[in-house]
Amino acid sequence: MEEKVLETIKKYNLIEEGDNIVLAVSGGPDSMAMLNILNDLKKKKIINFNFCVAHVNHMIRKEAKEDELYVRKYSAKNGIPFYSKSIDVKKMANNNKTGTEEAGRYARYEFFDEILKETESNKIAIAHNKNDKAETIIMNILRGSGISGLKGIEVKRGKYIRPLIECERFEIENYCEEKKLKPRIDKTNFENIYTRNKIRNIVIPYIEKEFNPNIIETLNRLSEVVLDEENYIENVLLDTFKELLISEKEDEIVLDLKKFNEQEKVIKSRIILYTITRLFGSSKEISKVHIDDVIKLCENNIGNKYLTPNKNIKILVKNHKIYFLKEN
Repeated sequence: MEEKVLETIKKYNLIEEGDNIVLAVSGGPDSMAMLNILNDLKKKKIINFNFCVAHVNHMIRKEAKEDELYVRKYSAKNGIPFYSKSIDVKKMANNNKTGTEEAGRYARYEFFDEILKETESNKIAIAHNKNDKAETIIMNILRGSGISGLKGIEVKRGKYIRPLIECERFEIENYCEEKKLKPRIDKTNFENIYTRNKIRNIVIPYIEKEFNPNIIETLNRLSEVVLDEENYIENVLLDTFKELLISEKEDEIVLDLKKFNEQEKVIKSRIILYTITRLFGSSKEISKVHIDDVIKLCENNIGNKYLTPNKNIKILVKNHKIYFLKEN
């Protein structure tokens, strides 16, 4: 498995000479396998890089403190800088009126970013695997996320890298047993309360038994095909955006209305999402209904008409231009 991870690192250029990496380690099989493999690669001087370990205690399970101690001991034994933080995720979810899963994910990534800055690191390694990717694709299909959702989890996205993404869960578990790592097991993974657990424990086993025993591999192949096509469309999108762009400020992006209306609907939709993401850093609250309304507004080409998809953004058609404006 070490060779497979090294191949993934080389294939996607995940780790380069001199990198400083924050390893997200929960203490479970996936993250401990990643930690142990990267530690071996560094010790053997196969790749010259530095790393530290970041651990989040979600304060949900009574065993959480033991998980933290386990990761802390491994780090101390191997001379690896260790950072941890306890976050009351349930309280956070209640305060923000979100699900526990979403709150936990937000808390983790916020902490990883903190450690990235504190340690002057440039990458964050997450231990997602092939099974996680397949589960994410199914979740995205159920949510109606569109073609982009079929990419699943990307091996490399910005500062985030996933060295284990081409390994299956059984390989990781076998590796942990072989190396006598004795990782911590999160029992909530077997409780079918959350959507991901239902897909992992019910949906995928059913598909494997009744339809396709290689569904994990099949979905990962689908992801690769979609990624190639998405990369092509992304390049077209960026070229088109440059053609449409009239001006860009911190609180405003202005596009050429006539050139926008000449585009195919698929490009129009992506231009809208891309422009909003460029302005706000995210297009999370923008749905298909909002996109269709903006396209219709632009096609009608009536001056001084505007839409407010949410309280933060205003989209105005005026003087043959489309204004994307930050409200407040």
